[in-house]
Amino acid sequence: MKRPVLKTKRQVMSAVIADYVGGRECAAARIGYELKKFDNHIYENAGSRPLSDEQIHLLEQDAGTTHYPEYIAHLYGGMFVPLAKPETLDNIDLYSRSVNAAAKRGYVDQIIAKALEDGVVEPGEAEAILGAHHRYMAARHSEVLATIQLHSKKHSRN
Repeated sequence: MKRPVLKTKRQVMSAVIADYVGGRECAAARIGYELKKFDNHIYENAGSRPLSDEQIHLLEQDAGTTHYPEYIAHLYGGMFVPLAKPETLDNIDLYSRSVNAAAKRGYVDQIIAKALEDGVVEPGEAEAILGAHHRYMAARHSEVLATIQLHSKKHSRN
């Protein structure tokens, strides 16, 4: 919940690697690179290009993260909202999404309350509030989309 908004592609890659089971070595092996070559691509050393979108996507699919699409959405002033897979949707999943969204909203309110203790919202506090708010809004939007998807006529189980 406290994850900051990543501001550079290099920060994104560091976060993906940090979340990847087995770290750099396993991530390098997954995309078929020797560790040195992988590091060169990550840090754009020795004239190496950064990893491709497809390579980043592959690593994130394995790691179960969404750092890169969140970064891209943030560049455009938006938010990333993953869509539900219809085969995984049921009322238990909707309840879980609801609890998740409520927890994120509560976290936003906690940050605001803490920021207001001294009567002034500092720039760092504002950034934290907005980052948590974006995560809350994405969770809520995902919940609403999943509810519509599960209960729409074309997906009805009646």
